[in-house]
Amino acid sequence: MPQSASFNSFEVGYDVPALPGMDEIDIQTPCLVLDLDALERNIKKMGQYAKAHGMQHRAHAKMHKSVDVLKLQMELGGAIGACCQKVSEAEVFVRSGIQNVLVSNQVRDLAKIDRLARLPLLDAQVIVCVDDLANVGDLSAAAQRHNTTIECLVEIDCGAGRCGVKTSDEVLQIAKAISAADGLKFSGIQAYQGAMQHLDSYEQRKAKLDVAIAQVADAVKALEEGGLKPELVSGGGTGSYYFESNSGVYNELQCGSYAFMDADYGRIHDKDGKRIDDSEWENALFILTSVMSHAKPHLAVVDAGLKAQSVDSGLPIIYGRDDVKYIKCSDEHGVIDDPNGVLEINEKLRLVPGHCDPTCNVHDWYVGVRNGKVETLWPVSARGKAY
Repeated sequence: MPQSASFNSFEVGYDVPALPGMDEIDIQTPCLVLDLDALERNIKKMGQYAKAHGMQHRAHAKMHKSVDVLKLQMELGGAIGACCQKVSEAEVFVRSGIQNVLVSNQVRDLAKIDRLARLPLLDAQVIVCVDDLANVGDLSAAAQRHNTTIECLVEIDCGAGRCGVKTSDEVLQIAKAISAADGLKFSGIQAYQGAMQHLDSYEQRKAKLDVAIAQVADAVKALEEGGLKPELVSGGGTGSYYFESNSGVYNELQCGSYAFMDADYGRIHDKDGKRIDDSEWENALFILTSVMSHAKPHLAVVDAGLKAQSVDSGLPIIYGRDDVKYIKCSDEHGVIDDPNGVLEINEKLRLVPGHCDPTCNVHDWYVGVRNGKVETLWPVSARGKAY
């Protein structure tokens, strides 16, 4: 039930949506809320899993873009550092003291390469992906210019159909070029099968990964025979980590969404046919939204529309409710099917976003909540860092 505000209204709403100690009901909306208990359980569970399977976990920070969340993943889950997708993301994390960062992507623009080459000057181990011989010379020149070392992973296209080379001969050729280049170090293989992460069926995901693992194993063999045994064989996501970790080929996981979960990941099935947001991971991230209109008896309108979320993977789900349903949205409005007229003005709802990564990128803050109270605020540190 909605309650009247119990806080000084001048304290929130300008720069932050909430203050520590505030009741959850008084948080300004729309905003991102983290259930800290669920988040911590997810992080600990992944850490325990990785350790038990002899895997290193490098948390994918493109998901949350938060230094605070990453530090929690390192503290509670044993993550060794971060995956980023852009140099600007890597800069945020390195400048915040994270000393092990993989840009799990190609960097080709010369200005970006120069920025990347400067990051090791901040006492950071910096790794980048390569899928083209021409990139090797540019990376080497920048590393020599700044007297730094850039580590490199050769990326394999193991089914995503995006970046990466396809054959073991290409992997070996690029690895040899990296190894011979001044200022560079060949560190291994990047092999992330992104195309299958959201397939509903466990068996279908396994079939895709079986092909990928065979491809990666062949590349590892070619590298070893060529005298370039890879230190890292890195990949694995929230929809596949159990396949990579039991492959005998991979030694590093790059899971990200497991920490927050979203509606699209939540619907996929585990080996027993259960949704993974029931059997494996808890929803820890929510868009908190408020009912702002109920002019039509059967429809309520909330303040979380397109500008508060990404709907590329579908509309959000209303958490913990089956009597109302989020059915459509426009820039500033979300429309809720409320056939029995149960929602009231200013009532707050928790939405599970369809896709957490781009949703997080449109917010400034995470509001950390425990037992109905605001415990902390964390900035979305790398928000908008897309270059």
